[in-house]
Amino acid sequence: MLKNTLLAMAAAVAATGAAAANYPEKPITMIVPWNAGGGTDAIARTLASGLEEELGVPVAVVNRSGGAGVVGHNAMVTAPKDGYTIGFATAEMLTYYWTGNAEFSVDDFTPLALVNFDPSAFHVSASSSWENLDQAIAAIKAEPEGTYKMSGTAVGAAYHLAFAGFLQQQGVDPLKVTMVPSQGAAPGFQELAAGGVEIIPSSLPEGKTMMDAGLSKAIAVFADDRNASFPDVPTASEQTGTPYAAGTWRGLVGPADMDAEAAEKLEAAAQAVFESESFQTFMTQQGFGAQYRGGDDFGTFLKATHQSIGEVMQSIGLSQRADKG
Repeated sequence: MLKNTLLAMAAAVAATGAAAANYPEKPITMIVPWNAGGGTDAIARTLASGLEEELGVPVAVVNRSGGAGVVGHNAMVTAPKDGYTIGFATAEMLTYYWTGNAEFSVDDFTPLALVNFDPSAFHVSASSSWENLDQAIAAIKAEPEGTYKMSGTAVGAAYHLAFAGFLQQQGVDPLKVTMVPSQGAAPGFQELAAGGVEIIPSSLPEGKTMMDAGLSKAIAVFADDRNASFPDVPTASEQTGTPYAAGTWRGLVGPADMDAEAAEKLEAAAQAVFESESFQTFMTQQGFGAQYRGGDDFGTFLKATHQSIGEVMQSIGLSQRADKG
């Protein structure tokens, strides 16, 4: 009896190993937490097409929008752990825990590959007297709360938090600059040109049209390195001496504790797609920042960002949590 039991257990283990080794054997579903047609959807579908070629099975993109991204990200957390349902997560996933909109946190995901990072930039009117961060920070510190206003994004969105985090790093109360919500960068830049606000925290590509028209200028980008397409815009760290990189990002994830073999194969396939000429061309032509981090590195990035975002959200009154994460 014992011998038969051991043989059965061995067979089960062998079968499991064989199944993992043969992954994938059927179509994969990629959950996108936002509507079709947007930037996240476009990158996800390009990535999915490449994964199909690398893995040899269909990769179907399914849009699960709702709740400002909560619905789709929650579907990633609760997905089966076999690697056949994965997700294309966005920067917003790290805010839900702090706002109280969801109970899941960074520990409920298996990071597979970061493929996109769009750093925020510090845009001002072309007529602004600010030519660098020293001048801007000094002015914000010197004036009463609410003297300066920013727009171009929603309250609590990635670029808002990036700018608030920068002020906090520089010893400035983030609430000194009033946030005027807008439905994206375009109306925000229009308000900047009209003189209604002084600051737009958005990506450099989003500000290109206004900069080319001589209506705005970028005095810094919150990135580790200068953007090759905007070589004259210095990084924040160049000017302050303190490293600072923040913005929005997108990456491939699975539920926590997903099958290790599947995770390994997905990570390898994602890296191959990222490095392909077709993916790089797409990202460049669409103005998306291409940045790759493998599973472990992506995980370290997520944990650090989760913590820093929590601190920023607490400082500007957007966090419903008393803990530090």
